[in-house]
Formats: sequence, C-alpha cells, structure tokens
Amino acid sequence: MSPDRLVAMDCEMVGTGPGGQCNELARCSLVGYSGIVLYDKYILPRHPVTDYHTGWRGITEHHLIRALPFEEARKEILQILKGKVVIGHALHNDFRALEFIPPRHLIRDTSRMHCLRDMCGVPVKACVPLKTLAQKLLSREIQGDRLGHCSVEDARIALELYKLVEEQWEADMASTVSDSDLLLSPSFTPEHYMQGWLDHMMDCSQ
Repeated sequence: MSPDRLVAMDCEMVGTGPGGQCNELARCSLVGYSGIVLYDKYILPRHPVTDYHTGWRGITEHHLIRALPFEEARKEILQILKGKVVIGHALHNDFRALEFIPPRHLIRDTSRMHCLRDMCGVPVKACVPLKTLAQKLLSREIQGDRLGHCSVEDARIALELYKLVEEQWEADMASTVSDSDLLLSPSFTPEHYMQGWLDHMMDCSQ
C-alpha cells in the first residue's frame, strides 16, 4: 500500500436535539502517513448545540464561533478522502457524522482489527477502546486531559497502531477483497439529524 494513499481520521461531535442526544460533527482531523496534519478544522453543526460534551470531546462554544459550516467542511473533507484508504478507530461514528461510507476495502478500523486485539490479549470480538490499545501496545497515555480528547492525537495513535500490523493487515485484506469489491463506489447517506436519537429511544423501549 502506497503511503500516499493512506489518511488517518478522527472526528469530534457535539450534541444537538433533545438533551444533546443527536451527534453532529464539530471537528475533523486528517493526518498523513508521516503524521503531518492534512486537515484540522472546527465545524459548525447544522442545528443548535444543546450539549458541547466539553469534558469528553474537548469542544466549547468558543471553538464554534467562527467554525466552518458543515456543508463546506464536508466538501473539503471528502475531497481529501477521495480514493484514499481511511485509518481510524470506530470509524462508523465518523462516517455517520459525515454522511459518507467508503467501500470496505478502503477502511482500516483499529477497533475491528483482530491482530491488535490478539496483541492486547482480549477476546476476538471485544471492543477495545483506543486509549487501551495506546497504553498496551504503544506505551502511550492519551485522552487524559481534563479538556477532553484531541482529534489530531487520536488520529495519529490510530495511524501508529495500523503501522504495527500494516504488513499482515494488508495481506489479510488482499486475500479477502474480490475484484468486484474494487469497483464499488462510496455511498452518501444523508439522514434525518435526529435519527440516531430516535434509534436509541426505540432500543430503550424494547
């Protein structure tokens, strides 16, 4: 895999809607294979923020005063990601916020890589937090700041984890991806902005 094709991503969300239950994009960081920052901007959600998740996400009202509107930011981000292999942790959350899903062969999600779980000594199907992987495999402490997560740091950590098992990961991917998979295009999945909250409420009612 050419390093030029690899981009690590991490996004931070804020809460909108009733009780801040709807997650909307508020920051996106993209990092190249060498660790250089390709993109790092605060993003203004489409709807009024009802919970900044400051202690967890590190976003405050001040950060969004001159933030880029979502549609403009999304256009910039997708332009950078076009044709790239995206590395990150629990990327389904980031893709959902971006309303964008790349084909499977262009996703390297460290939360789903069995090699990393094996190296941590946890069950194959266990969901291992990025913080735990960083501690056990990189001897790095992250996400301990009282001001919340840093998306640049998290993207770089996901990239370092990928590099630990890059050769095996790419070999596994090459053996499972079919010619038809390579022809797939990204999908764009706009949804009602409260859908996540509605899904959560439905699950709680069952």
